[in-house]
Amino acid sequence: MIGMLIALLSGALMSIQGVFNTGVTKQTSLWVATGLVQLTAFLVCIVAWFFTGRESISALSEVQPKYLLLGGVIGAFITMTVVKSMGDLGPASATLLIVTAQLSVSYLIELFGLFGADKADFSWRKLLGMAIAVAGIFIFQRSK
Repeated sequence: MIGMLIALLSGALMSIQGVFNTGVTKQTSLWVATGLVQLTAFLVCIVAWFFTGRESISALSEVQPKYLLLGGVIGAFITMTVVKSMGDLGPASATLLIVTAQLSVSYLIELFGLFGADKADFSWRKLLGMAIAVAGIFIFQRSK
């Protein structure tokens, strides 16, 4: 239950962040806003690290496979693409497409066991759920 609540909070925060970042982008530029997001996130992480245990930073050198360390690089492009899509499509349409893409890619990662994820069995129900989500995009877009 707590995992579901955290996931709902995460989705809400992502939508709010996207709107905030789009507002900053309109007054500065796409990469300035993206850089600000990454810099402020880094500063929050440093403060949190000081108050929550101070695990060894050198453990990063032992992470295997090394491509797992690219999360921050991907994060910069996530921020940039969220801001750009919200600016072009509006928050609701952009979020609908983003979440549907997340669901589809996540299912493929699980289905094929990519990037070290536990492999999941194919499920017609999950495929049907994704098809309904895609249909929802068309219904949502037609209601404009």
